[in-house]
Amino acid sequence: MRLTALFILFSLAVPTVAQPLINPTGGEAREIAITPASDLDTILDALNARGQNLADFTADVELHTIDMRTGQDTSQIGTVVFQNRKGGDSRIKVAFETKRTDEGNGHPITQKQKLDYLLDKGWLTDRDYQKKLEVKRQVLRPDQKMNLLKLGEGPFPLPIGQDKEDVKKQFTVSKIEPAADDPKETVHIRLIPKKGSQLERKFKQIDVFIDIKTNMPARIDTIEKAGTTRSTELTHVKLNSGVKDDAFMLPSIDDQGWNRREEPFQ
Repeated sequence: MRLTALFILFSLAVPTVAQPLINPTGGEAREIAITPASDLDTILDALNARGQNLADFTADVELHTIDMRTGQDTSQIGTVVFQNRKGGDSRIKVAFETKRTDEGNGHPITQKQKLDYLLDKGWLTDRDYQKKLEVKRQVLRPDQKMNLLKLGEGPFPLPIGQDKEDVKKQFTVSKIEPAADDPKETVHIRLIPKKGSQLERKFKQIDVFIDIKTNMPARIDTIEKAGTTRSTELTHVKLNSGVKDDAFMLPSIDDQGWNRREEPFQ
């Protein structure tokens, strides 16, 4: 299956509906402010509240993949748009427009590219415009829904919209002291999948740098069991701006010269 690292967890999808986070005085919980001095439980509570109150977001995205054998750093640069719809369903589109390859010689190579990835209504569309290749995969049964922010279900292995006790059941979680190369105005937490957990078979370690202004990840670093390291950076994040349906539409293409196929759910 030819997918980018943003979608490596889609095969783990199970149906779920996020429930509103309720505060002790009634009503939905408000956002929780965090600072660099916040303790781990406060940070996890803030991430929980962020997910519960998240209707949509847009951002610029840069995905770095480092080959540990050669040291080559390949970056794919583009945009992401996410929407959480009523009934617990959600959709996401990632569009990569630039590829940069850095072999560590001081002369990175930048190339234009056009790749679209759309997950909507249980179908994942993977479209490569240079190769004129489109593959549509049904990754959910027709009666299933996917919470893209839930651990083990979506492309971002993040503790967003999750009760902190559920996060701790799957991970050994710690707060990491700030370092010089951290994204600005962030707090850093580390998640080590526990033995037997859903993500233990894929990841050795997940590091999340949370923007203290938005309570959204500014960077997610993962170390996979295979040794590959990936870093996803989100910038210019806009929350709950009311994204429209056309943000998830793919451009029309002429079938001439294209290789297109569909793979129903199995």
